[in-house]
Amino acid sequence: MIFITVKFAVRPEYRDGWLDLVDEFTRATRREPGNVFFEWSRSVDDPDEFVLLEAFESAEAGAAHVGSEHFRAAMAQLPKAISRTPQIINVEVPGQGWSQMAELSPA
Repeated sequence: MIFITVKFAVRPEYRDGWLDLVDEFTRATRREPGNVFFEWSRSVDDPDEFVLLEAFESAEAGAAHVGSEHFRAAMAQLPKAISRTPQIINVEVPGQGWSQMAELSPA
């Protein structure tokens, strides 16, 4: 599985509309056959920072994502809204999706 984390520094004038701006890209990516998850979070320390957690079943699924029309459209649209180049961690991890956390369960 390919696991990717990306930090986006968003220009202040785009922060409140960021999730709307990436909505079509997000929905299209979640429909990709090899997508495991594609989730956005906002930093609790910096209101101008959004974090994207995404995973794909395989390197091939990740390559198909990067080659998709919705990816190209997002890469053309997003530069106006970011204040610096995003930071990324991209790793291959064993397994095929979510596992249960061993240290915690409901009481």
